[in-house]
Amino acid sequence: MITVYGIPNCDTVKKARAWLTAQGLAYSFHDFKKQGVPVDKLPAWASAVGWNQLLNRQGTSWRKLDAAAQASAETPQGAQNLAIDNPSIIKRPVVQWRNDVTVGFDGTRWAEMARK
Repeated sequence: MITVYGIPNCDTVKKARAWLTAQGLAYSFHDFKKQGVPVDKLPAWASAVGWNQLLNRQGTSWRKLDAAAQASAETPQGAQNLAIDNPSIIKRPVVQWRNDVTVGFDGTRWAEMARK
């Protein structure tokens, strides 16, 4: 089963969900705003893609953080705590495929993931 993690009003999440539906792929959606960040998944995501890719340091939510909060993301534990407290700084969507994790939308890569 494919699980899409994100925020429903995010344009990239909307695009990703539309792509999955168009491909006829069943998936479940986990809403960070309503269901929170799945704390038990963060270490695996970070291990798969790295905190630098997992945290969106270009977005508005990141820029709204004070310098001390941003600096806390330099350690794995600090990055994890920041992601839990501020789900909007997680780059979206995070997709849990059968045995892999991707961050962001890439139709070509996703097509490869869907075939595995």
